Amino acid sequence: MLTILRRELNSYFTSAIGYIYLAVFYFFSGYFFQSVISINSTDLSSVFLSLFLVLMFIVPILTMRLMSEDMKLRTDQLLLTAPLSLSGLVYGKFLAALTLFAAGTGITLIYAVVLSAFQVMEWTVIVGNILGLLLLGAALISIGLFISSLTENQVIAAVGGFAVMLMLMIMDAIAGSVPVAFLSELLYKISFMTRYAPFTTGILNLSNVLYFLSVAVIFNFLTVRVLEKKRWS
Repeated sequence: MLTILRRELNSYFTSAIGYIYLAVFYFFSGYFFQSVISINSTDLSSVFLSLFLVLMFIVPILTMRLMSEDMKLRTDQLLLTAPLSLSGLVYGKFLAALTLFAAGTGITLIYAVVLSAFQVMEWTVIVGNILGLLLLGAALISIGLFISSLTENQVIAAVGGFAVMLMLMIMDAIAGSVPVAFLSELLYKISFMTRYAPFTTGILNLSNVLYFLSVAVIFNFLTVRVLEKKRWS
């Protein structure tokens, strides 16, 4: 797994993907941060809420090549026949993307430190925001990784990832228009926005933590099953 992790991290920066992702993330987070300080505020919750929407567009950049590129270059056959577990392969790629995601998220901590020089910060809220962003990222990355395992076309993987993430993120809006009560409630409960919003106010709800972790585990499991089918086909 560590070999795959190092390989994928290296590939992010031998190509332009890693630089593009970080540049876009830093640009938008910096813009949102500037909007906060321009009104003499030290509340970063709006920054994290805004980043929620940005991630829908940029996480597919991280995940589109994770499996698709190997299939296109036919190196997936080498990986599938190598003496390593499929779980190790999947989690190596997953953790590589999550590491780069965390590197982007880290700048929000710098914003908080800068603001703390001018006013006492509520660090429990900051920690809740960062934890929520990392959990959201883990869930989105696992979904993107799964979609990438279904096609060798990186564009299709990116568009597919965006479509699924968009649907999950607006699920609460969809739930409001569903006339059937139990179905509306179900959609509301699986909405990523519904689960993510409490983190931005510093509320660490165990059910929300477990929800995002469960999504990550389930989709990584599904990716392993896809690779297992390819190994024996």
